[in-house]
Amino acid sequence: MVMSFSPENIPLFPLTGALLLPRSRLPLNIFEPKYLEMIKDSLKSDHRLIGMIQPLENQERNSSSKDIEKFYKIGCAGKITSYDELDDGRYMITLTGFSRFFLIDLKQNQSSYLLAKIDWSDFSIDLGNNPAKEMSGTDPFFSIIADYFSSNKISADWSNLKKADQETLINSLSILCPFESYEKQALLEAYSLDDRKKVLTTLMEISSQKQGNDIIQ
Repeated sequence: MVMSFSPENIPLFPLTGALLLPRSRLPLNIFEPKYLEMIKDSLKSDHRLIGMIQPLENQERNSSSKDIEKFYKIGCAGKITSYDELDDGRYMITLTGFSRFFLIDLKQNQSSYLLAKIDWSDFSIDLGNNPAKEMSGTDPFFSIIADYFSSNKISADWSNLKKADQETLINSLSILCPFESYEKQALLEAYSLDDRKKVLTTLMEISSQKQGNDIIQ
């Protein structure tokens, strides 16, 4: 996704455990009044961007606070690429990841949702051209995935998994696997796709080993 500009201020949606990555997609069910206003305002803007960020682990109940110290410093902005306004007033939206950002400052607008002042400069890698890179079906990474799925009792469509390009596979697994919020943050902060693959591999191996030890005990 290429945009002609990167705004310095965007609406912020704090959500524990939600991971958005560049060029990935994140469906969201929006029902709180202030976030409904946020969606309406974003749809009227030129960029339609919303920043996703996680509160720190001990701050989930204060996720609307404008105290910047209650949040991780790195989030990811996504563009609203589809939306549906339901009869009960909710919005079903899809965000497509644009770029990660560094959180500089926060304020509340008149609708009580948060507006973030952000810096994009550390993540120019997110805006470059990323041609799809195929993965070999014999890549050892697939064995790590298989062990993780087996130990966590996760079913998978292996034919589709092995057809996915590297970025789609790694980002989809990062988003969908049931990792802890701090582990999701580590995946977000991994600088490059290769770095994210290494973090993902480590998380899967640790989980598989832990599940195996639990069974033995």
